[in-house]
Amino acid sequence: MPNHTKHSRHTHSYPPPARHGHPGHTLLPMARAAISTAVGQAHPASQTDETAQWLHELGACFVTLTQQGQLRGCIGSLEARRPLLTDVKANAVAAALQDPRFKPLAATELVHTEIEVSLLSPLQAMEFENESHALDQLQPGVHGVVLQFERHRSTFLPQVWEQLPGAIEFMAQLKRKAGLPANFWAPGLRLQRYTVSQWKESGLQPATAEVPPGEAP
Repeated sequence: MPNHTKHSRHTHSYPPPARHGHPGHTLLPMARAAISTAVGQAHPASQTDETAQWLHELGACFVTLTQQGQLRGCIGSLEARRPLLTDVKANAVAAALQDPRFKPLAATELVHTEIEVSLLSPLQAMEFENESHALDQLQPGVHGVVLQFERHRSTFLPQVWEQLPGAIEFMAQLKRKAGLPANFWAPGLRLQRYTVSQWKESGLQPATAEVPPGEAP
């Protein structure tokens, strides 16, 4: 079977090797501290080591905020254009204060807000003959998708498959998010797929837990 993907340039492979410790133990406190500072809430001095080399390599992430399981903000980068350290902090603050779907997060809300960080793999440009062919190349629960047609653009993280498990509905809602009709299809429509490594505060294991070596799929 031919390979219908092309890789874009990316400098990172995730998660970092096991010798760096669990990435979530670094990225999640970093994101929370950045939000705390931005909303004017006192925050204990961070114990996070920000000198690790992998934090200063180019990286792309999304930061998602939830309250009682409901979305409260989500902002991210699709391509690695700045150091991961900078990207995580900037997207955390933007998710809290600049997501146009929500009012800015108040300091009093932060204690009730859970943070999730998703690190993106390189984007893969998909090649397809029609919509059905494109859908056959997507693995539910694994692939995030970027859709672009002229000035219209949208993305769904792989986590969205939990709410939209069917590929047809997933794509229909992705098109609606981009401002296109659910049944839209035209020459020139572009799709890219990606995977993520994700860490959520509620699912984080104790800091002493070992991390198996390897990289994200």
